[in-house]
Amino acid sequence: MKPLAGGLGALLLAALMNGHTVNAAASCEGLASLTLPNTTITLAQTVSAGAFTPPAPAGATTPAPAAAQAFKTLLAFCRVAATLKPTNDSDIKVEVWLPAGGWNGKFQAVGNGGWAGVISYSAMADAVRAGYASASTDTGHVGGRGTFALDHPEKLIDFAWRSEHEMTLKAKAIIQAFYGSAPKLSYWNGCSTGGRQGLKEAQKFPDDYDGIIAGAPANRTAISLWIAAAVLKNPASYIPPAKYPVIHQAALAACDSRDGLKDGLIDDPTKCDFDPKVLLCKGADGPACLTVPQVEAAKKIYSPAINPRTGQQLFSSLVPGTELGWGVQALGPEPSANIYDQYRYVVFKDVNWDWKTFNFDSDVVRGDLPENLVMNATDPNMKAFFSHGGKLLLYHGWSDTNVPTLNTIKYHKSVAETMGGAAKASDSVRLFLEPGMGHCGGGEGPNVFDKVGALEQWVEQGKAPQMLNASHSTNGKVDRTRPLCPYPQVAKYKGTGSIDDAANFVCKVP
Repeated sequence: MKPLAGGLGALLLAALMNGHTVNAAASCEGLASLTLPNTTITLAQTVSAGAFTPPAPAGATTPAPAAAQAFKTLLAFCRVAATLKPTNDSDIKVEVWLPAGGWNGKFQAVGNGGWAGVISYSAMADAVRAGYASASTDTGHVGGRGTFALDHPEKLIDFAWRSEHEMTLKAKAIIQAFYGSAPKLSYWNGCSTGGRQGLKEAQKFPDDYDGIIAGAPANRTAISLWIAAAVLKNPASYIPPAKYPVIHQAALAACDSRDGLKDGLIDDPTKCDFDPKVLLCKGADGPACLTVPQVEAAKKIYSPAINPRTGQQLFSSLVPGTELGWGVQALGPEPSANIYDQYRYVVFKDVNWDWKTFNFDSDVVRGDLPENLVMNATDPNMKAFFSHGGKLLLYHGWSDTNVPTLNTIKYHKSVAETMGGAAKASDSVRLFLEPGMGHCGGGEGPNVFDKVGALEQWVEQGKAPQMLNASHSTNGKVDRTRPLCPYPQVAKYKGTGSIDDAANFVCKVP
């Protein structure tokens, strides 16, 4: 395997090091004097084993005790913090963590969530525990809202893709300076915004990484406005959260056993034709039924957004099985902030913009203008990334209420078509869907699985993942395991043994 993807790594690092290749390792504190383009190193210090305490969150004076406790098992590492200014309006904070001992010779960058605005310390710690050098960025602003984007197009580009690429280049240079050699392999590991970031890296900078884990890629659509229009615009349509479990149980009753196994999970929600009308109140409104406006609202949540003028399908919405998490989008009184901020600060550039005025014809067109979707990573042409052996592991929980799972399925299909069909594409990209899993984890279904190990075997040994063993725990105790299968395969029960044991399932095309 080449030292860095695409064979360009040595040249890039040499350029970053001002033409001087570092052959001998530097001390951690000595990295403070390292000179890199558009970079100011603000911290370079050795952190003793178990001594790291994350900075307090915005608005707090001290970090939460539980947050500090989570880092007690970290061995000693070199912590480097830097500010990157690729443009006059840029203020990108990055951190690079370098194991003081036991480095595996590799680099794992970690992604963000939502609008970012913070370093992903916990994810960095996981990477360092596994022997990786790691890096994370706040993407160029502080705080998890989209307010920074108003009248700051360069900051929006920093958030969209530039911060991740700049962080990658600088991190590799810092790794080479510290260890005296470049990372032999580079991986990206992210979910939600982090999944989108990973796809953007592969599409725009295919030589940055050898392998990418992209979970639930959070490409922007107006889904939050679609659901808000269905549930929040008319008070009569509002569905109280206390009714979510009622709707969920009705959906399970309709579709759980469609796959031949009654296990509390909907294996493939696309084959579920659940109609919430079965819950229509026969008399007055009550806690176990839905009124006529509530039935219509629930139907819209399950339905793709439709252009009211043309009848054209605009974008995907949620699927049966997601009901327990509907509060993310439908709790109110306003739409989910991630997308609301996208339209306030990026699309309409008006802090007082009223979501109730949104037009699902003209305003969707406006929202989808390229300058407003500069962060989206939907280009299906991944040939440059795949051509040097790059591998892409996609995953998405079927019960995700933040990002529609159907979007990731559509993207995977578009990549496969661009590659010349699913058979050819499977050597380079695989998608794993998790029944009952929420956004990036959690939920009623098995939701913990070794993504990094699977990607390592794929990139380093050529062993494409045939299945991933996932587990579900209650109160810290594993109570179910189940294989996750590469799409379009699903886990099928063999017919004997416990349905809570992955060994009793096999991956098959339905």
